[in-house]
Amino acid sequence: MDLGLRGKVVWVTGGASGIGEAIVRGLAQEGALPVVLDRDRARAEALADACPGIGVEICDLTDDRGLEGVASKLLNHHGRIDGLVNNAGLNDGVGPGASTDAFRFSLERNLVPAFSLVRMAAESLRTQRGAIVNIASKVAVTGQGGTSGYAASKGALLALTREWAVDFAPSGVRVNAVLPAEVWTPMYERWLSTQADPARKRAEIERRIPLGQRMTTCAEIADTVVFLLSERAGHTTGQLLHVDGGYVHLDRACS
Repeated sequence: MDLGLRGKVVWVTGGASGIGEAIVRGLAQEGALPVVLDRDRARAEALADACPGIGVEICDLTDDRGLEGVASKLLNHHGRIDGLVNNAGLNDGVGPGASTDAFRFSLERNLVPAFSLVRMAAESLRTQRGAIVNIASKVAVTGQGGTSGYAASKGALLALTREWAVDFAPSGVRVNAVLPAEVWTPMYERWLSTQADPARKRAEIERRIPLGQRMTTCAEIADTVVFLLSERAGHTTGQLLHVDGGYVHLDRACS
């Protein structure tokens, strides 16, 4: 299926690894021109070496002034932006016992960059009738415990998905969100390695996932995101898509 993404310029935050990397690779396979916005130079450049045509901008997403410069540079270089994926985020464990400053920084890291980039890209997205995909989390709707900053950020991102869908609809720009649950990423693997019995912990988690009793792959998240960016999703906006093997909505008794 031709998704009509050839030559489309798409910015992907946190695109150097995990879900972001899978999205970038999926876009490149469709002939798009993905640009990685990430602070991990080594991973970003290794990805660009592996997939010619990928752009890389090393930046701190919490530095609004610096981010403004990156956005201006990209818009001047490409002349446009056709898609934006707000993927970067970190489940940082800022819970009720943390300081207000820590909570505020969690929002700065997990939420504010999405608003900043939408603001910076808005005019071109409207001109191109582009698309925005926000990567949220099941934590936004289920809670998890011990991660107030991340949960608040991802919950706000869901609200912004529908708010922006309204704002941009007159210009034909579509805005949707994808909510992963248990996805096997390098970050997840590092967390699992800190558990007393990683193999047992993984098996315990996977038993709670109704479809296949396995974790979602990064590629499965990426496939949905790439579709939402494409013309094939031309009348889909304001939607919150759970790509999670039924983790959030199905009765755990079925697993």
